[in-house]
Amino acid sequence: MDLSNLTLAQVAELSKTLCGGAKTADPTTIVESDKKIVVLDRGFVYVGDVSVFNDWVLIKNAQNLRIWGTTRGLGELRNGPLSGTKLDDVGSVRAPLRALISLIDVDAAKWNASK
Repeated sequence: MDLSNLTLAQVAELSKTLCGGAKTADPTTIVESDKKIVVLDRGFVYVGDVSVFNDWVLIKNAQNLRIWGTTRGLGELRNGPLSGTKLDDVGSVRAPLRALISLIDVDAAKWNASK
């Protein structure tokens, strides 16, 4: 299963399944993805390579989006950071799946070129 093919309803269902009780005994990757903008609860926003392991979201090569630098919202960053965007390299981030608010597909080549 690829995150880029999941709808928000499917992510919510996956979250309910994983966080609601039934855990897989095998700690293998459930979902792997390309680079995404990850919105977590409490206002945390990252961009990085996303994987879901059991009830955890793992963001590798993560950058914290400290200042979006947008005028029309977070979706403007699909095609890479803007001149006003402030990013902080944070390495890898692991967050509980229940904290996942949304995932935004991005042009990975443009984000990778900005590093």
